[in-house]
Amino acid sequence: MPIALNRAVKVIPVLLHEDKEYICIMRLHGEISEEKLLKVLEEFTGPIYQRPPLRSAVKRVVRIRTIYSIELLEKRGRDVLLKVHCEAGTYMRKLCHDVGEVLGVGAHMQELRRIRSGCFSEDEFLATLQDVVDAYHFWKENNIEKFLRRVILPVEYAVRNIPRVVIRDSAVDAIAHGAALMVPGILQIETGIKKGSMVAIFTKKGELVAIGEAKMRTEDMLIAEKGVAVVPKQVIMKPGTYPKMWKKKN
Repeated sequence: MPIALNRAVKVIPVLLHEDKEYICIMRLHGEISEEKLLKVLEEFTGPIYQRPPLRSAVKRVVRIRTIYSIELLEKRGRDVLLKVHCEAGTYMRKLCHDVGEVLGVGAHMQELRRIRSGCFSEDEFLATLQDVVDAYHFWKENNIEKFLRRVILPVEYAVRNIPRVVIRDSAVDAIAHGAALMVPGILQIETGIKKGSMVAIFTKKGELVAIGEAKMRTEDMLIAEKGVAVVPKQVIMKPGTYPKMWKKKN
């Protein structure tokens, strides 16, 4: 579970919408062959209808969620070990229940572990609270920063999966004050940006300024001479970090 500090908290709404991966133990309520299980799991790959369970934090209405892949890692008796790659907002408890219904024997989720959330995976960035406490004491008592830097990452890591736009230094402070990014303020653009998609706005030094909604496609930004390219939704950089090089309209 990614945890953000200070102004980096503003990236959390973006992270909540990124895809997830889980390792799950599903316990079947009856005997089923592995062949039939695999066939049913294949039916649950792709867009599925799902109603959140009774104990959930959202309104219980039917909605569509995408299961990108379900991998059967192991089957031992009635216990099934699964690896699931899914869209954010997918309830694994409900997925296990629905698989059991289709199998005709019933099933429930026995154990669950999230192994990836967006660009954060347990193999690369996992840290326990004890790791954080130890790192803090090494820094506080011995002035050793390297352990703290392993568990507390720059906010830029959180938006590695989002297309980026690099802007001129002269535009940074205006964006930090919430102004829209105009085409003349752009230096570099990544491919694949679609109108309405989320975009990360960076300085030339690689500092995250804001996260915004694209008002043009990559192709349009490249050929346009003027117009609004991105409207900031979450401003990360503190105003005044870069010198003010813009004038307010009277």
